[in-house]
Amino acid sequence: MNKHFEDTVYYVKRAGETAKKGLSEELEPVQERVQAIVGEEEVPEPGRVDKIRDDLKELQGRAEGEAKEAIGKAREKLDEVRKKPAE
Repeated sequence: MNKHFEDTVYYVKRAGETAKKGLSEELEPVQERVQAIVGEEEVPEPGRVDKIRDDLKELQGRAEGEAKEAIGKAREKLDEVRKKPAE
């Protein structure tokens, strides 16, 4: 992609992010008033998707741990093989 287009995409993305932040700040008082009138909680209970996402993060952590352990064992075995005198 042309350098000018890459720059344009970057700045359009930044402008969108900045606009989103600005709108959030401007609408925050309105959101608080509506929540006070309606009486809803500000942070809803985690939904099914959130629970699944959390489960996947936990599985990812376990898989990473198991992979690191397997790599460590493989390295130990390689070191043992390298240390043995050639027959």
